[in-house]
Amino acid sequence: MEALKIQNVNLEKSENMEKHRTEGFSSSKALVVRRGAPFRVSLKLEGRAFNPKTDTLRIKVNLGRLYVVIPVTYSTKVSSSRWRAYINLESLNLQNPSIFISSPATASVGRYKFQVYLITKDSKKACTFGRFTLLCNPWCPEDTVHIPFEDQREEYIQNDSGLLFIGTTMNVVSRPWSFDQFESGVLETCLNLLQVSPQHQKNRRRDYLNRNNPVYIGRVVSAMINCEDDRGVLKGKWAGDFKEGVNPSLWTGSGDILTQWAESGYRPVKYGQCWVYAAVMCTVMRVLGIPCRVVTNFNSAHDTNDNLVIEEFYSETGQKLNRSKDSIWNFHVWTECWMTRRDLGSGMDGWQVLDPTPQERSEGVYCCGPAPVKAIKDRRIDLLYDIPFVYAEVNADIHSIIMSEGRVVSVNKDTERVGSLICTKAVGFPRYHNITGDYKYIKSPTSTLSSRSSRMSDDSTIRRGSSKGMSVSLTLDKAPVAGEPVCFTVKIINKQKITKKMKMHLNAQAKEYNNSPSDTFWETHGVIQLAPMEGKVLCQQILPAQYEDVVGDDLINLAVVVDDMATHERVLASEEINIATPQLNIKIADEHSIVPNKLQAATVTFTNPFSHPVSGILTVAGAGLIQGKVHFRMNPLSPGASVEQCITFIPNKVGMKMLQTSLSLSVNSTIRGFKMVCVKRHH
Repeated sequence: MEALKIQNVNLEKSENMEKHRTEGFSSSKALVVRRGAPFRVSLKLEGRAFNPKTDTLRIKVNLGRLYVVIPVTYSTKVSSSRWRAYINLESLNLQNPSIFISSPATASVGRYKFQVYLITKDSKKACTFGRFTLLCNPWCPEDTVHIPFEDQREEYIQNDSGLLFIGTTMNVVSRPWSFDQFESGVLETCLNLLQVSPQHQKNRRRDYLNRNNPVYIGRVVSAMINCEDDRGVLKGKWAGDFKEGVNPSLWTGSGDILTQWAESGYRPVKYGQCWVYAAVMCTVMRVLGIPCRVVTNFNSAHDTNDNLVIEEFYSETGQKLNRSKDSIWNFHVWTECWMTRRDLGSGMDGWQVLDPTPQERSEGVYCCGPAPVKAIKDRRIDLLYDIPFVYAEVNADIHSIIMSEGRVVSVNKDTERVGSLICTKAVGFPRYHNITGDYKYIKSPTSTLSSRSSRMSDDSTIRRGSSKGMSVSLTLDKAPVAGEPVCFTVKIINKQKITKKMKMHLNAQAKEYNNSPSDTFWETHGVIQLAPMEGKVLCQQILPAQYEDVVGDDLINLAVVVDDMATHERVLASEEINIATPQLNIKIADEHSIVPNKLQAATVTFTNPFSHPVSGILTVAGAGLIQGKVHFRMNPLSPGASVEQCITFIPNKVGMKMLQTSLSLSVNSTIRGFKMVCVKRHH
């Protein structure tokens, strides 16, 4: 009787990856599967046929030095709590038997090795090896990252492109971003990120055991996206020049950043700012199988002394001063991941804030979260992790203080502006979805002021100041657009029964989104007289030629101070604005019949909105559509003129893909555009 040997093991990669919804990772050499679900491997035997009565099979699965030995049974019942392996007798091929291996829904994420042992009745052993990568499984109800709706799994796990929102609440700007989770090498880099982490370097066994828990993984990844305490991915920079690296606003996707980090031997990539940190974290979490989305908090408070008050200082002529350690960022971007919080008891499951931007230390390390969004709303500052910090980011009050000769001459309190809009990309659509109500109780719109938070009324653009004697408001007439004047209205009301003579100071300063403004670039001063109880409306404009040189991707801080010449009572109203640049227009020649591996053509059009000629470089990218990036040089274009650039691409993946264009202009400004492209399977 001839001996029974195992010739090889077939991992049935394409069948398994389709069933486990990991076919996006087909460029990876590894078999990629999700926990809590069986996958099939088939053995090729030589010699005699397999005899289920006398031959036994065993499987040993290793993660690092941890291992489990699983007997192969003939019962097809799987268990969500332990490893199982079985043969289905009904479809048993004795020369090539198939074994189903199923991991528990609580298995650790990582790269596994396995061995198949075949033991015959005369106890001779034959053996073969295989490998697989195991990820979390949002499709599995027993997994702590299970998210119940297919359209959400599609958006928060499978979507490899998205929109990040920046700007101001009045002028929300959609910035296209390519998450690139299925691009070549990205999966491997995300798994290596866990291996490079201090937790793994310190104690591999404990790290592998803890990797079954998305709360733990979230904290490790949040700390590893910044490089403050470890060999993390990104180095942040918010001031000065970016000569030693890349200006954060020029990145268009996570793939370039993760690839550069891996290829440099895990040296931090320069430079990141909040939206870059959050978008790269989103990529890593989606790769690991944890549902993730990028969230923007407009007017985000950074409260350094934990008193839930942010102080802003102005001069008596309306110039904002750089005096406070606390700050308001026009927007701050973080991520939310979906998970069950078994460590906190019921009621805290669902979306959790994880913020990789290094701001404050948490348990000694620059990371933040996971903080349950529900706990932030209810101010449950007794719970883990970092809830007080995030609570302040969305709820602090602002005190605007006018200083004169070193003295405080007026204080105006605003309880509405911080966290006035919190949003994320809508599921399945290229627009934002307002989630402010998940973070805070929104007052019912009884007074006109509180309706700002619901953004239904035009009051969303008003910044008011008032005192006993007068009230002042500053209103933008419409969202400002590059190449057009910024038009706004100042309304002053005399609230007393005496005539008043007042000085009015208007001031505009350029500012970065996370910083105090720089010098004044536009100002105007005047004297007005108001009869008893009279109101006056003054229309103002800042012309493009006055703001173009100072404002590229920056914002404008606009302020008015009105000073009663008799009583020296002063009132301030201010507004921070961004100027929207026009989008690049993309037209695809034959957009309803796009299939893989067929050449497609598109046209990108740009019209110069500025009052002077511009030149620049156009970059085109798109995961699943174009390998790498394509660059075109654009010759000087006179004001108002248009230019067209024809581009070609060959899609290599099926599904909704994003074609991204960005035009870096010589005037310190970037014009972007994107187009969603539906790549259909061949008929």
